[in-house]
Amino acid sequence: MITSIARLVFKPRQKALERYKDEAEALQMQTLLRLTQQARNTDWGVLHGYHRVATYEDFAATGPVNTYEELKGYIDRMRQGEADILWPGRVKWYAKSSGTTNDKSKFIPVSAQGLKDTHYAGGQDAVAWYLRNNPRSRILDGRALILGGSHAPNYNQKDSLVGDLSAILIENIHPLVNLVRVPKKETALLSDFEVKRDRIAREAMKRDVTNLSGVPSWMLSVLNRVMELSGKEHLEEVWPNLEVFFHGGVAFTPYREQYKRLITSPRMHYMETYNASEGFFGLQDDPSDPAMSLMVDYGVFYEFIPMDELESEHPTVLPLWGVQTGRNYAMVISTSSGLWRYMIGDTVRFTSTRPYKFIITGRTKFFINAFGEELIVDNAEKGLEQACQATGADVREYTAAPVFMDAQGKCRHQWLIEFARPPRDLAAFARILDESLQHINSDYEAKRYKDITLQPLEIVVARQGLFDDWLKQKGKLGGQHKIPRLSNQRQFIEEMLLLN
Repeated sequence: MITSIARLVFKPRQKALERYKDEAEALQMQTLLRLTQQARNTDWGVLHGYHRVATYEDFAATGPVNTYEELKGYIDRMRQGEADILWPGRVKWYAKSSGTTNDKSKFIPVSAQGLKDTHYAGGQDAVAWYLRNNPRSRILDGRALILGGSHAPNYNQKDSLVGDLSAILIENIHPLVNLVRVPKKETALLSDFEVKRDRIAREAMKRDVTNLSGVPSWMLSVLNRVMELSGKEHLEEVWPNLEVFFHGGVAFTPYREQYKRLITSPRMHYMETYNASEGFFGLQDDPSDPAMSLMVDYGVFYEFIPMDELESEHPTVLPLWGVQTGRNYAMVISTSSGLWRYMIGDTVRFTSTRPYKFIITGRTKFFINAFGEELIVDNAEKGLEQACQATGADVREYTAAPVFMDAQGKCRHQWLIEFARPPRDLAAFARILDESLQHINSDYEAKRYKDITLQPLEIVVARQGLFDDWLKQKGKLGGQHKIPRLSNQRQFIEEMLLLN
């Protein structure tokens, strides 16, 4: 009944989304002018002359691309309660980043407008596109299992909180949505993930869950607890009407086979979303295409820096209409929460420009280029997938880093892998992974030539639960915290090896 009504409600938006194919550039310019006009009287807008912005070239001339370091002084003033700093009015909510690259947390402002025109807009469009692609869906006739993090007071500011983005979304969600979601709000916002995991499983088991939303790694942990408590073999025995998992936050590839074993129903669907603390950027609108559509009419204006220019003193910065397919770009955003020309840290590659569709290829800081091999997360995921298919393995978690020189003067990549299902032959797994990476990445292949620069990669098998223990040790178990997949330094992998 509810789904039938929703189909009618979503029809106008489904029609509007068709504009993405031919009008993306115009929609982006409308977004840019709207954002700069709204912010023209803020401290940032006055300083950068936003009242003069009439073209993209005007905007590009207002100042350079920023990292968090350039904005954190302004953000701290906002957290102290000052208004009209980066965005009009007082911003009360701050999404605390996972901080996987260092020990310092980032506090990303989330304005009331940003919640509405970006974060919630993304969730609504995910349902709109899903209903378009699945005319027999009954998704809204049951419950949504939505995982969330936790939040805490922001300084001593009244009604101001910091926390995981998911907690902010749950705290501000429309009351009617709470009638069709599990777990209850008090459970969803618990800070102790291990306690929360058990309570979520117990509450959700009693409901008719039709859809899941969350990070694949943490959702899998909850679902495994559901299976333990229920004693069932497959998840559809607990929730016979389960039909879709809206997933995001980390790449789904390492978890795909685990979900296939857990959920065997042919009616099960998977839809990738690209939502982050900074905004909601992409949706997989075509089940047969792993690329996502860039959401061009939200409160986000996009720019892109070619990855091969990222370290240069004056890199090229391109608007959306300047990108090319097949190239790796660092993504830069300006948002309705006051992030201006902000380099988010993710890298993408476009597969199409009519409409603009892309895949996430990694992080600007999560790669290995110790010897000129330029190995990115996308390479790693594809290589692992091929090794798993060939050896019957499933990877639960992994990280990798260079060994610069061992006692024999040899250099190589070291992989620490926790298997959900170990390979039949670990040596074969390592060989296939190494060969796959050479096939995928010509720079890696060149460095592996005759073992002159790089020796064959090394795999260290992680004990079960190692990665969770590492996150727990850092106070980052649960929520939106992620494992650093690739690193040019050995800090993370050394910390994990000490726990192994």
